Amino acid sequence: MARYWDLMSLSDTQPVKVIGDTGLLVDRPGFEVDFLTRGSIPEELYSTKQHEILMPMRGHWKLQWSDGETVLNPGDTAAIPPNMRHAISPAMTGETSLYRVRNTSDPAGPTWKKQ
Repeated sequence: MARYWDLMSLSDTQPVKVIGDTGLLVDRPGFEVDFLTRGSIPEELYSTKQHEILMPMRGHWKLQWSDGETVLNPGDTAAIPPNMRHAISPAMTGETSLYRVRNTSDPAGPTWKKQ
């Protein structure tokens, strides 16, 4: 179990791995889930070799890329393709949180149990 307020506390300076082989919920379903809040990641542009899905839970988030920007709101979902330089940062004061999902090289399928 991963409780929201525990995730908020653990993510003050870095993302919290919620689902993954080293996550709070140990599993390898073909993707990993991180929880981010204000201060979890730098506001600089970055890219990854994986697909990235951003899903805000609370607050508004500014998503920037080389050709533009938009604001993500709770309930929105953004799909970021591999190697696209982008940045995500809170677009407001107050409580902000979002889930970030990235694919892994693990085959998708039934959940994995640590032996």
